[in-house]
Amino acid sequence: MPPTPPRPPRRPHPRRRAPRPSARRGRPRWAMRATTTLSVVLLAAAGIGHSVVAGLDADIARVDPFKDMKNRPRAGHGMNVLLVGTDGRDDITETERRRYRLGGAPCNCTDTIMIVHISEDRERASVVSLPRDSYAETPPHTDQVTGKEHGGHPIKINSAHAEGGPQLTVRTVENMTHVKIDHYLEVDFTSFMKTVDVLGGVRICTAEPLKDSYTGLDLAPGAHTLKGGQALQYVRSRHTDASSDLGRMKRQQRFLAALVDRATSSGVLLNPLRFRDVTRAVLGSVRADRGFGTDELLDLGRAMRTFSPSSSEFTTVPIGEMGYVVKGLGSTLKWDTVKAQRLFRALREDEPLAAAGARPRDGGATRVDVAPEQIRVQVENGTRTAGLGKRVDAALAATGFRTTRQPVSAADPSARRTVVAYDPRWDRSAKSLATALPGSELRAVKGLGSTLKVIAGTDFHKVRKVRAAHVEQGESAVVRGDEVGCP
Repeated sequence: MPPTPPRPPRRPHPRRRAPRPSARRGRPRWAMRATTTLSVVLLAAAGIGHSVVAGLDADIARVDPFKDMKNRPRAGHGMNVLLVGTDGRDDITETERRRYRLGGAPCNCTDTIMIVHISEDRERASVVSLPRDSYAETPPHTDQVTGKEHGGHPIKINSAHAEGGPQLTVRTVENMTHVKIDHYLEVDFTSFMKTVDVLGGVRICTAEPLKDSYTGLDLAPGAHTLKGGQALQYVRSRHTDASSDLGRMKRQQRFLAALVDRATSSGVLLNPLRFRDVTRAVLGSVRADRGFGTDELLDLGRAMRTFSPSSSEFTTVPIGEMGYVVKGLGSTLKWDTVKAQRLFRALREDEPLAAAGARPRDGGATRVDVAPEQIRVQVENGTRTAGLGKRVDAALAATGFRTTRQPVSAADPSARRTVVAYDPRWDRSAKSLATALPGSELRAVKGLGSTLKVIAGTDFHKVRKVRAAHVEQGESAVVRGDEVGCP
């Protein structure tokens, strides 16, 4: 391999608003998976010549997410990209819909939301996942469907796109995080599958079986090389255990780390023609602001020649309250204000996320297979002791379990022993929950679903602190790409 040529002087990253794009051509293309778009950014890590990729940005459908935006956050250092995936599925064939369980009516919501921060020295990528059910408050805007003027109102963050498109999505994220977004990108199912296939598949490892009847995912323990369709099932699955969307975000982060490893080790970054094919497969379905194009890809490519999985870090915004009920919205996730501010300050100041103090400390906690943040629990008071249900619910929530915060009375108030009732499909989650309740009895109940049930008995004494055995499972843990890949 020839020596790497000297890095050319880096052009300073522009902080001005991108020019207003022209109207979109042709039929609409609604995007889906933010994971694919991140691959474009990371796959730019080869010094590809401009002649090879020139003109590829003509395939990108343009949007103007920054139109007439005022009072925006102050620009920090580095580059911030908002990656979103909507649930549109216009380009999926009927065969693919049936095979990969892609039926159902789309809501035009942002199914996946991530902020990707590329450091100013272009040697680190920090990825922060924003749960789609996060409680948010929109700024004043006009509903793009009804035309109704809103003065700002509570909303689940994934619904901002349906009400006000990319612009309201960006404004809502900036209002919540105080992080200035430099670029906006969307992708769809088709480009995701094509990209994975062009790379020859991505290797994923799992210590436990992963099975989801909703997406059709069915992986035995071990290593698997996933092609496009299977990879799509992997990043979409929400019902492999009780962790629901938080677990899915962890799998998306794991997949991104594996994608980086595949791209940097397969030679695609050193092969201009293969790089062009991968980029073309992605850009054919991408929607982006006009400021992101060939020049930006090449600039990143020149700067990120030495990028590797260890150069990436992943986390999820810290959650302060699970099941935060809002009238008209239902159950939402409310961020932990203090921890979230610390996390987003690290992005603004171009610091590693680990510097924000997000790595959890054991504090004498017992290690379990499934992180408490990924386990949803309904508490029932199985005794006549007033307030016992609330006490158990609060103690479980304090150690990280996703309790409903609405304990109820059990049908039989004569329970002497505390019981953990669970659907057999979520046995690992049940064992982790039982570990937190010393002396409790495990009771399998077919058809119970992903929410586990704790029936507090007279023997209840305390909740034992537990932590995930694997570093990447913690709800707001910060992990490097090389920490979540295959051994």
